This record gives sequence, structure tokens and C-alpha cells, in this order.
Amino acid sequence: MRPLRVAVLGSTGSIGRQALDIAARFPDRISVVALAANSNATLLAEQARSTGAERVVLADAAAATRAGELLGRPVESGAAAVERLAGEGSADIVLNALVGAAGLRASVAALRSGVRLALANKESLVVGGTLLTELGLDRVVPVDSEHSAIYQCLVGEPDDAVVRLWLTASGGPFRGRSREDLKHVTLEQALAHPRWTMGPKITVDSATLMNKGLEVIEAHYLFGIAYDRIRVVIHPQSCIHSMVEYADGSVKAHLGATDMRIPIQYAFSLPERWRSPVEPVDFVELGRLDFEEPDRETFQCLDLALEAGRTGMTYPAVLNAANEVAVAAFLAGTAPFLAIPATVARVLDRHEPVPADSLEAVEAADAWARTEALRLLA
Repeated sequence: MRPLRVAVLGSTGSIGRQALDIAARFPDRISVVALAANSNATLLAEQARSTGAERVVLADAAAATRAGELLGRPVESGAAAVERLAGEGSADIVLNALVGAAGLRASVAALRSGVRLALANKESLVVGGTLLTELGLDRVVPVDSEHSAIYQCLVGEPDDAVVRLWLTASGGPFRGRSREDLKHVTLEQALAHPRWTMGPKITVDSATLMNKGLEVIEAHYLFGIAYDRIRVVIHPQSCIHSMVEYADGSVKAHLGATDMRIPIQYAFSLPERWRSPVEPVDFVELGRLDFEEPDRETFQCLDLALEAGRTGMTYPAVLNAANEVAVAAFLAGTAPFLAIPATVARVLDRHEPVPADSLEAVEAADAWARTEALRLLA
């Protein structure tokens, strides 16, 4: 049996690096055939050499030139090249770990090509959920820990037996803080996640609870569940990754270590389960599992996301774009932490929505929201 041919988009980011770690653990089962990243030429060249990937793409033109010099062969550049790689069909599975709305076109291209899509780019569904649904989500395997958990809990169960999805959230580094406390938090504090090791953007999203709001929208599309049947619960231990409640009162929960290599590996291995890349949870040592309601007054991004999702049309695209711009400003040190929800709310208030039924409509809303968010932050 030949190895699974894998294309990794966003290979130099946190998810991408962990995916390549799994590939290195199972060289007889996984063959990395293509890599794409944004601008880290040195790391991408190292990855290309270690994996033997034939196709290598960088979105940034100057970085592609540098990577080509390091590899001694041409390296394609540009967002269009990343999209072509996703849709060319040379892989059995495309792992989309790109950051932000830029990942949507790659997801569309992969689904159109007929391959399996391992989706770590939640923005694809947040921004273009209607478009991806029309292409068919049966070939999408979620990589987010929460959605992978739900996906696994649903295996073998009839759709009409599902009553509710429970999305767990750690609460981030500021759980228990008041809104007053958040006025002067630092970037270092926001990036100090208590449980997960992730990239800076998603770590800040976790600190604002925007990440959980985006995940509710993602779950709505992935599993065809109405918003009023998806509930967010704070679970500080992050041992339960999410739960599914059934009509007979049973609840299935997916438990495990807080390590993203577990859901990434499952996306590659299913329906099999390969040996674990991490140490298992010691439940005696863990000792307890706690749950609490989210503090929606302090962490307003959660409700902003839920309202955008329920309203639909191009609101989720605008929500996501405004958030990306505001988070980038916070990461750059040009905006305070609480400017993130404030900017998102103001941009949403100014938006005149249209149906999100084409890439052009979604991308136009995205571009408008970015411009408006930058104007407000300035």
C-alpha cells in the first residue's frame, strides 16, 4: 500500500510544523509531496529538503526568490500559486493550515479537485461557509481540536439523534479577569496561553474568546447544527475537547492531551488510529474537571461572533476581517487589547450586508471591512 500523499499549506506555522513532525514519525505511511507558506524562506527550504517535497510555493515573491537560491531550483510565488497547488490534485489530502481569510480560495480549490481537505483554517468556513457547503463538506476532516472531537463523537451516530453540541474553551489567559483588568494587559500576557501552544493570532483570539465564536460558526456549517443547539462552556483543564449530547440523554465526550498533533494525526490516519505522538492523560493526576459559563460581558467578542453567524450573509466575513486587522494592530503594539472587540463591533455596525454566495461577494466584504477597521484604528 503506497503512502498517503500530503500537501501542507502553511507548513512553517504551528500546525504545519506539527504536521511535518507526524509525517516524520510515519515515513512509511505519509509522503509529503507539496509545501506552501507565506514568507519564511529559510524554514521552508529546510522543510523541502527534509521531506523531499517536489512542489514548493511561497506567497511572498522575495521570499520565494530566497528559497529558490537555498534549494537551487525555482520556487513559485504568489497567492494564486498557493491556490493552484491546493487544487492540482497531486495529493490525496490537503492540509490547509493557512492563517486567516487567505485560506478560503485554497479550501475551495482543494474541494473542487476532489481530494480530502484537512481543515485547520477555520476562517474558510467562517467567511465562506455557504460556498464550501455547496461544494460538499463530506470530504472535509476538521483539524481544530474541538471540531475533531465532535467529528469523532459523531462517528456511527444518526443525525437525528443529535440534540446539542458542547464546545469547550479553556478561558484563555484572562479567565476570571474583569473588563477593567483588561484595559492594560500586555502582548506578553495575552500570548501566555495556559494550556495550548499556538501561533500568535489564534492565541490572541483565544484570549478574547473570538476564537470560540469563530468555532461556533465553523461547527454550524461543518455539522449542520442550528446555532441555538451549540453551547460554549469554559473548561479550564482543556482535557475534554468537546462533547455531543444525544436524544436519549447520553453525552459523548472526547478527552485527551492538549496537543494539536492528536487531531492532525487523526485527519491523516482515519479510519485507523496510529500510535500516539504524545503521553496519554493521567486522570488520577488530573484530579478534577471544572465547567463554567463564559463571561460574555467581559469577553464581548464571543457574542459579536454569534450574532454575526446568526445574521449570516456577509456579516461573518466582515467580523473575521475586522478581527484580523485589530489583532494585527495589537500584535504590532499600535492598539490596546480592548480595541479588538471595539473595532469589530463598530465595523459590523457600519456594514451593509449582501448574500455571501460568491467568492467575489465575500472578498469584497472582506476588503471593505479591512479598510474600515484600519480607518477606525488610525
